[in-house]
Amino acid sequence: MAVKVVPKEEMLDAVGMKFEPSEWIEITQDRINTFADCTEDHQFIHVDEEAAKNTPFGGTIAHGFLTLSLLSKMAEGNGVVPENVVMGLNYGFDKVRFLAPVRAGKRVRANAEIASIDEKDGNRFLIKQAISVEIEGEDTPALVAEWLTMVVAG
Repeated sequence: MAVKVVPKEEMLDAVGMKFEPSEWIEITQDRINTFADCTEDHQFIHVDEEAAKNTPFGGTIAHGFLTLSLLSKMAEGNGVVPENVVMGLNYGFDKVRFLAPVRAGKRVRANAEIASIDEKDGNRFLIKQAISVEIEGEDTPALVAEWLTMVVAG
């Protein structure tokens, strides 16, 4: 799906817009290990496959922040922006909750909906997306979040 471009006057009409789910992303042990190296978070539950077998999860799990960081990729191509957009800036989160662990070898994908849009002035819009990251074959999402983006038009 492509980012939808609309006249500035129609930006607020996008509230409630839902997007197609993102492509699946596999959470491999190699990806988890690389993230552990980048963040220096080598807790055994993430990187020690033998020790992690003895936990209630039965194996290693991804860092919650790894799953969260993949939102940038999962949201690629989704969204709504005003005509003559200059840039979009990650503005942070109003809410993030990690609901279920993502086991090594599982796949995840994001579902997103425009929850609100606040016009800050004629050229800036604060967009809040309600995000849910599902784990393939599981009922409970890995995480839910309210993600904020500031979009600036020319």
